[in-house]
Amino acid sequence: MTTATGSHDYLRQRALGARQAALQLATSDGGARDAALQAILKALDSERERILAANAADVEAGKALVEQGELGEPLLKRLELREGKYQATREMVRSVIAQPDPLWSTLKATKLDEGLNLYRVSVPIGVIGVIFESRPDALVQIAALCLKSGNAVLLKGGSEAANSNAVLAEVIEMATASVEGIPDGWITLMESREDVKGMLCQEDAIDLIIPRGSPEFAGYIMANTNIPVTGHTDGICHVFVDAAADLDKAVRITVDSKISGVATCCASETLLVHGEIARPFFERVIGDLEAHNVLIRGDERTLELAGDLGALTPVSEQDWSTEYLDYILSVKIVDGAEEAIDHINHYSSHHTDSIVTEDKTTAKRFLLAIDSASVFHNASTRLADGFKFGLGAEVGISTGRLHSRGPVGLEGLTCYKYVLEGSGQTATDFDGEPSRPFLHRSLDAIWSMQANG
Repeated sequence: MTTATGSHDYLRQRALGARQAALQLATSDGGARDAALQAILKALDSERERILAANAADVEAGKALVEQGELGEPLLKRLELREGKYQATREMVRSVIAQPDPLWSTLKATKLDEGLNLYRVSVPIGVIGVIFESRPDALVQIAALCLKSGNAVLLKGGSEAANSNAVLAEVIEMATASVEGIPDGWITLMESREDVKGMLCQEDAIDLIIPRGSPEFAGYIMANTNIPVTGHTDGICHVFVDAAADLDKAVRITVDSKISGVATCCASETLLVHGEIARPFFERVIGDLEAHNVLIRGDERTLELAGDLGALTPVSEQDWSTEYLDYILSVKIVDGAEEAIDHINHYSSHHTDSIVTEDKTTAKRFLLAIDSASVFHNASTRLADGFKFGLGAEVGISTGRLHSRGPVGLEGLTCYKYVLEGSGQTATDFDGEPSRPFLHRSLDAIWSMQANG
């Protein structure tokens, strides 16, 4: 079984089992891991109706939560696996399969001495705990990425997707069970909050925790564990429409950034507009936004300049630092790129921010100065995605600065170790009397995990 039951002893057993599985996966052949992913892909086809039935039960329960005001309509849409999302999930698995094997790649090679070569090679992180939101497709993405990168994984999804997650985890485990070289216990689904608390105590078994959610939630995780944490938190993303913007591009990018995936972390929450082109731009974009039921909250200058163009309401100070995940957009008029940069760096969650301009000098200044994981020029913030970036998929988008940043794909789930191949050298050869210097020459060489490599 893949499911932890809430018992501390059982969770401990699963975590230790994951540690053993991770040690085996680290030395597994890339072909075996790809074969396991192919098995998952096949199982997603054969078990499609069963998975969608479980998802339908979650969606029906979610609708009741929406009616009770406990779940937003956009979040309910993220829970849904139909309407093309199931096929997109399959394509993400296929894309992960198509990625090069991330393990045992030679990152750097150095000749220290004749017959003494040093290699820095990529290896798995080990055991990863991922706590993610109510998106059952995220479970498949995370599992596929962890398997391809040789990591064991403990997963905890949102309670709204409990039925979908349980069936998906079971299907994935069963699909990989018969693949030679793939150990039992590489995937575990946790179901309760007590499981999360128990996971935070497994510092000798779990190497990394990835929380996807609010900054408060990530802060709680960080404050209650000794395990390293990579934060995947909120997305307060911005679009800045510069004075030199092409208005056709600006309208398309602004609308797409807001409405194409309103409940995603890369949807824009704030629109900044240069005062010189504000009126003609507002005349074109406000109607399009309101046609998609976007509520616009403007600063004083925006209300004065565009109040007659739509049902605008005043923005508050709190709005600038709010991730709506809904059809709401805060709008501010600025006097130039520097003011926009200052605003973004002050209020941004360092996720994704975009400038729309035909002035390359202004664009370059923006791209250099904005302190975010992804910065775009003339492109929608909704393009910030591991699959779209060609990473196969993503376990989330990291707004931190250590180890991995932006969409975290296979490379972000690996680290490295040093392999030294010698021919009898000792430290005394270089430190003693007489001594000889190290060569420290770059090598055009690749270390192989095969004995005859």
